[in-house]
Amino acid sequence: MTASPAVVEAGGGGLPVSAGLGIRGGLSYLADCHNSTHGDAAPLCGMMDYNNTAGAGDEMVGPLMERIVSYVVPLIFLVIVVVGLIGNALVVIVVAANAQMRSTTNLLIINLAVADLLFIVFCVPFTGTDYSLPSWPFGDTWCKIVQYLIVVTSMASVYTLVLMSLDRFLAVVYPISSMTYRTERNALLAIWIMWIIFLVISVPAYMYHGLETYSHGEVQHSHCIFLEADPVLRNFRILFFVMAYVFPLLTIVILYLLMLTRLWHGVAPGGRVSADSRRGKKRVTRMVLVVVAIFAFCWGPIQVVLVAKSLDLYEINELTLVVQIVSQVLAYMNSCVNPILYAFLSDNFRKAFFKVVSCGHPQATLETRNGRLMAEKSTRTTATSRVNGSNLDIL
Repeated sequence: MTASPAVVEAGGGGLPVSAGLGIRGGLSYLADCHNSTHGDAAPLCGMMDYNNTAGAGDEMVGPLMERIVSYVVPLIFLVIVVVGLIGNALVVIVVAANAQMRSTTNLLIINLAVADLLFIVFCVPFTGTDYSLPSWPFGDTWCKIVQYLIVVTSMASVYTLVLMSLDRFLAVVYPISSMTYRTERNALLAIWIMWIIFLVISVPAYMYHGLETYSHGEVQHSHCIFLEADPVLRNFRILFFVMAYVFPLLTIVILYLLMLTRLWHGVAPGGRVSADSRRGKKRVTRMVLVVVAIFAFCWGPIQVVLVAKSLDLYEINELTLVVQIVSQVLAYMNSCVNPILYAFLSDNFRKAFFKVVSCGHPQATLETRNGRLMAEKSTRTTATSRVNGSNLDIL
């Protein structure tokens, strides 16, 4: 995802500006401000929504919040890592182990799982560490590599969703003529081109990130942040917002609207619509709505937060830091939701999964095969089975 763009933070000079504080840096400074008096408060404290005349109980809010976040958020990230690794790995294994499931759609779903796996491996653990420690412990070079890979893998994940929506659009709207283009070879070519493009255009993320160390009182902090000040920071975030959220979301919505229009208003053979066909249309419509809603819901909040910060419209205080943390968690959770949404909710995937795990158990395999044949027979008249090109597509 994305990504998560939540770790793309800024700082300039010696002391980070309020819009450029990383989440962990913001927590540390917030805690320091709560412990400061008017005389020794850091310059940044005056920019925060903080009342230095607060009572003794309120003075503990910042430090207490910092301690809670340093334990709770890494635990949430640990759950995301475990669920995401297992879910996405199962998608890759199940589809790769079933030769009859090879299709353009399923190749794209494998690529989505791979992108999410890489995102989980190179993003979530390091962000969790950044939450639990006051300083970035991995050095400047690894800081640059991690931020670069976060952008690459998040963009690859998002644009795989775009390719999947294009694949479904062609399959439904142009079921016959698109067979020439919807081949495994072309799908692999599109996937390779996509990865090469993002590996190249994401180089600025490597160049502009780095390790910044600063002191507040006797405490020294170091954070992996975006080093360039405005307008580079502002332009980077706005461009990322457009390329990683607005454009792909609009593209997915338009393609799915065109697909649903054809699905519901297209002329059925003989002019008659069967009950199975209506059920199939409703199922596809629900899936499309869920796909769009989850993508917008998971990625929208963090993108809005980062754009607001780049425009100096995001004030640093307890509430806004909580909002940013929750937004970051939502973006990371998208990598766990994708395998559930695109694979485990599919009858074909579940049957293929049981076929893999029941290897060496003929009776179970036979029952799975019989179940698959019955399911295929019952859905031959649905709109999706008629246009997908393969009855074993996950979608």
